[in-house]
Amino acid sequence: MANDVATDATDDAVTGEPPRRRQRFDSIRNMVLSLAVICAGAFGLVLFNPGDQPEGSTPTVSYEVEATTAARAAPYELLVPEGLPEGWRATSVRYEPLGEFGATWHLGFLDPDDEYVAVRQADGDAGEFVADATRDAEDTGSATAAGGRDWARYEGSKYDALVLAEPDATTVVMGTASFDRLEQFAGALVAAAE
Repeated sequence: MANDVATDATDDAVTGEPPRRRQRFDSIRNMVLSLAVICAGAFGLVLFNPGDQPEGSTPTVSYEVEATTAARAAPYELLVPEGLPEGWRATSVRYEPLGEFGATWHLGFLDPDDEYVAVRQADGDAGEFVADATRDAEDTGSATAAGGRDWARYEGSKYDALVLAEPDATTVVMGTASFDRLEQFAGALVAAAE
């Protein structure tokens, strides 16, 4: 033990640093080196792992379970598309029971031309919800019939939309797709199974 103390004292005399300061520096240096190794490993995994999706594609999600669960909880008739032709694929799904605009349902798709189309529903303030969902698109004053419902047409710089205002909820079908695609999607909407 006396030899160890003497060795430490000799090392400290050579470096000129107090023992605690050197230990603190070694700990920080080891932490930084460990972090660098972890980051390099993570970067390597991302760089060399091609994944199972083609370059530039958006992953497809399953939404049936989420829709069934949300339909049980939603205070309105939750809508999902049924019978869309091949080439449509779901890319995002979420239900917020206490969202900014009340109970909010969102289901996003890419159409066969890789254009975005989504249905959003909420039971909160209709004006604010439509402005948010459509990114401030303007009501054109015209209507479109789709799926046995009359939808108001909105045009905007980011999204065009079809809006269905009902007493219990507001439904918005919006996206970058053409109005024909929006109408096709709106026409396929049916009540989700509970």
